[in-house]
Parts: sequence; structure tokens; C-alpha cells
Amino acid sequence: MAYDRYVAICYPLNYTLIMDRKTRAKLLVGCWFAGLVNLIVEASSISTLDFCGPNKIDHFFCDFTPLLKLSCSDISIHEIIFVVVVVFCGMIPFLLIVASYGCIVDAILKIRSADGRRKSFSTCTSHLLVVTLFYLSGIYSYMRPYSKNTVDEEVKVVAVIYTVLTPMMNPLIYSLRNKEVKGALRRMIAQNKFSQEMQTFQS
Repeated sequence: MAYDRYVAICYPLNYTLIMDRKTRAKLLVGCWFAGLVNLIVEASSISTLDFCGPNKIDHFFCDFTPLLKLSCSDISIHEIIFVVVVVFCGMIPFLLIVASYGCIVDAILKIRSADGRRKSFSTCTSHLLVVTLFYLSGIYSYMRPYSKNTVDEEVKVVAVIYTVLTPMMNPLIYSLRNKEVKGALRRMIAQNKFSQEMQTFQS
């Protein structure tokens, strides 16, 4: 999305040439590849651990860090693997998104008309909001100092943001930009108000 917005704002006349089917397929495969690498590395790392404790995960989902806390093996190498995975699958995409939005902001500030700047900013704000919420909560959870003996309740709360709240917000943020969805929502609200008024009138 960040690259798509970057091309749309910085190279609007070449958008259809740059963002063709081949480019979209490459971006999609890149996302899938990063997710697959993350999954394979973490799963193979966890499979070598020994678990001899109560085997109760102190989290609301099965994550890498809570599993490390349960292990009675030496986890120093697994911590290094975890940091490498987080950097590869988290920090690199985040830095690319920041770079894309840096170029976007630079291009928007060069637009002379205030209306043009406003339209360009409104194109990016929804995606930027979701990305910021997702990455800040993820970075807070995964890039903080790790301790096997401490249990952070706030990490669980923050985990709700990137596992539940952000995916829940995605359809709302992106669909409410669509004119048809806005129209259907207005009609639904108007119809609901009308039916409530009719029920009040009948009673």
C-alpha cells in the first residue's frame, strides 16, 4: 500500500505503467515470502526447545516470546533468532514504509494548490493511520528488552491492538472512503431512524 500510494502521488501519470499486474504480483509474493520465512524460522526454532514446566502460556494467543518463557532449555540462541526475524519481517518493511511516506510528504509539499495537497494527504491518511497503529504496537511488544522471569500485562494489552483492533479497523477505514459504501450506510441509518419513528408513532 505504501508503494502504491508513493507511485500514485509521486508518479501519477505513470501509475498504470508502474503498478501493472507483474509489479502487484511481485509485491504480493514478497509479502507471502516474508510471512513464510517468519513462520518456518520460528516454528523450527520452537521445535528444538524442551518444555518441562506447567505448559500454560501466559498470553491470549500462542506467540514466540511466551513459549520461550515456558522452555527449560537454554534460549540464548533462540533469542538471537527471534531478534533477526523481527528485524527482517518487521523493521525492514517499516523502514521502507517510512521512506515511501517521506517521499510522499515531500511530493505533496511541492503541490502548489491547497486543495491538491488536501486531496493527496487524504489519500494516504487512512493507510498511514493503520500502519502506524500496527507497527508502533508491534515494535513495543517485540523490540523491548526481554526477560524470562517477568510477565508484562501491558504487552498483552498492546498485542490486542495489532492482532484484533488493527485488522478490525482495516475494513472500516478503507471501505468508508468508498462512495457506494458511504451511500449504503447513510440509507441504512435513515431507514433505521424511519422504522424507529414509525414504532414510536404506532405506540
